[in-house]
Amino acid sequence: MTNLFNTSIMPFKQKLSHPLTKHGITILQINLGKRCNLACTHCHVEASPKRTEELSPEICEQLIELIHRFPEIKIVDLTGGAPEMNYGFKQLVEAAKTTGKQVIVRSNLTIYFADGFGDLPEYFAKHQVRIVASLPCYLADNVDRMRGSGVFDGSVQALQWLNQLGYGQNPDLILDLVFNPQLPTTEKFSLAPEQTSLERDYKMFLQEHFGIVFNSLFTITNLPVGRTKMHLERKRLYINYLQFLESHFNASTVEHVMCRDELSIDYLGNVYDCDFNQMMNLPAKTHNGEILTITKLLEAGSLDLISEVQTAAYCYGCTAGSGSSCGGALL
Repeated sequence: MTNLFNTSIMPFKQKLSHPLTKHGITILQINLGKRCNLACTHCHVEASPKRTEELSPEICEQLIELIHRFPEIKIVDLTGGAPEMNYGFKQLVEAAKTTGKQVIVRSNLTIYFADGFGDLPEYFAKHQVRIVASLPCYLADNVDRMRGSGVFDGSVQALQWLNQLGYGQNPDLILDLVFNPQLPTTEKFSLAPEQTSLERDYKMFLQEHFGIVFNSLFTITNLPVGRTKMHLERKRLYINYLQFLESHFNASTVEHVMCRDELSIDYLGNVYDCDFNQMMNLPAKTHNGEILTITKLLEAGSLDLISEVQTAAYCYGCTAGSGSSCGGALL
């Protein structure tokens, strides 16, 4: 396996002029588990229908307590896998909404057509859940290549369904889409296109061909984590891709990276600085170097126990070019 800390890549921490410290925590991102109805080629979580790992009732109760106890949390961001398939999903939605927090669900859209999940669009509209939906291209061939045969058609039907409920039109029903580049097969690497112009192209195409409207498009760089990392290693492109990302490092993005104002929590109750660190098992640490868990947050009565964000070479993906985050480009 390729060494993440190969000497040809400058350690990310050394690239920074100052330590990467936390801002005040306002976002709680929860990965409910790895169960998913899809097995996308670029998935950094390595989720699939065969995975069974998910939130337990005990951890769910701790998360609900966390949501209730800390008013500084403004956003509860639910992800997976398909978060909707994993234990505790609706309990967490409702706990967050009753405390006045915004809820984001990161949806693959096709889950609405799986047995037992057909109530989701109406449920989301009822609770005014913000939907951030993966649609890595507006062309069917590209989407199906990354996410599976028929996924594009299912995604279009789901978006039309959401539009009928008012999503993308009612200001309380926000529908955002996510673009991911195709995985590279040669050393002709590229960053995501400029977000504003690509959003315009998406909106024109989807409106003209399918009558679909949405709010914003988020462009997200493929970080070399999970299945993306495996793909790059198979193609012998991993180190080259890291070097490409490092060569496009933009110091102006560092102030805005998502890890600075969020906590990422896994289905076991462990705490990380971001979802990518979670997948690479790089836990957040307290001021005295202890690995952080939900239990420790609750015992301390504070979300501000992290002195410095844990970093690795893949952090160059979030800071290359215009930057990348769960909310799209940073600049």
